[in-house]
Amino acid sequence: MFRNITATTSKRLVGYTSCLKSRYQVCRSLSLLSNNHNAYKSRSLAFGKLQQVKFYSHAPPLTKDIIQDRIVELLGSYSKTNKDAKIDGSSSFSKDLGLDSFDVVEVVMEIEYEFSIIIPDNDADEIRTVGQAVDYIAKQPDAC
Repeated sequence: MFRNITATTSKRLVGYTSCLKSRYQVCRSLSLLSNNHNAYKSRSLAFGKLQQVKFYSHAPPLTKDIIQDRIVELLGSYSKTNKDAKIDGSSSFSKDLGLDSFDVVEVVMEIEYEFSIIIPDNDADEIRTVGQAVDYIAKQPDAC
């Protein structure tokens, strides 16, 4: 929305590309296995019956420092943030960063997008500082 990919963001993406490559290799080997009927048949006979196999990928765990760095980067790239304001855990969106209520809603939406979560309106109304946003995201098991 209002962010550009920076050098630090691209460095963070490098770790995820190796995860995507391994997913691709697993999916490719499974598709080759299903295309080769004899190999598929012998594999199912080895198990005794056909079993469904699920593969999961795991991202590195989010720490509060990583979450805060990502939020500070997000707020630093937002055009309506005061450029002379120091952004840390105690920074208030409205008082310290000079954002109005509509801007805070946009920031919360960007935080949702950044961490792949949905923040209910009741909880979004309670998030007024960077520290509160970090604490809220740290409690979400689906945040990545």
